[in-house]
Amino acid sequence: MTATTTRPAARRVEGRAGSLLNLRYTGLELVRNLRMFTTLFFMIVLPATMFLIFGAMQEFSDLELESGRGNVAAQIMLSMAAYGAITATVGTAGAAAVELQQGWGRQLGLTPFRRGGYVLSKTIVALILAVLPILAVFLLGILTTARMDAWIWPVATGLILLGSVVFALYGLAFGLAFRSESAVGAASGLIVILMFLGNAFMPLSGFLLDMSVFTPVWGVMQLALWPLNEGVMYTMDAGPVTYALWQPLLNILVWAAIFAVLCLLGMRRGTSRR
Repeated sequence: MTATTTRPAARRVEGRAGSLLNLRYTGLELVRNLRMFTTLFFMIVLPATMFLIFGAMQEFSDLELESGRGNVAAQIMLSMAAYGAITATVGTAGAAAVELQQGWGRQLGLTPFRRGGYVLSKTIVALILAVLPILAVFLLGILTTARMDAWIWPVATGLILLGSVVFALYGLAFGLAFRSESAVGAASGLIVILMFLGNAFMPLSGFLLDMSVFTPVWGVMQLALWPLNEGVMYTMDAGPVTYALWQPLLNILVWAAIFAVLCLLGMRRGTSRR
């Protein structure tokens, strides 16, 4: 009788310990990331500064968009907020992949904290970190020249976070493929180039504009801007270009599938080496 009653109790205690460790690890991981100056700079300071320079401080920032839902400063604000959120998720997901490949997963196996809890903790931390640049850039937008309809603020935030999930797969794929922190840093740096090629930092034209729709950033950016501009984008010399909603959605689905396949290949490669 004693053995049959103590085993369930022990299991309950172990489950509680695992749950507590999950919460504790999440908090520690969040604090660790917030203490990294380089991470905060590229995630928050850089997007906010770029918004001030290329958005709020420009003479055209208060020009109204054709949709009537906001101005140019608001569009630039959303682009920079998305850039910061994407950078946050790429770094967090890539670092998680590197940690697991370097043996952290086996260490977790010796504790009540299972891999599922680890993934959940990393996901929560990534979402919190992704929200920080959005809030920072939005606050600057409110204090300066950005204006858009009230309902767009929360909707755009949700769309930016949703699009950031795609780049969590991107960061995870990089981490699984190259298994080093320097590779994760390179993946984050590559985001800057993708933002330019995806027509996110400045209006493109000609061949670059035609090619931008095939870049992974383009779909995420267009979806985030959709409530504000309804798919209307301005170019350097050809005037406004209008895109249908299915175009950014298809772009996101295709690139999410590509990154997911790369993640699976990276996981199989790691398993075969063991």
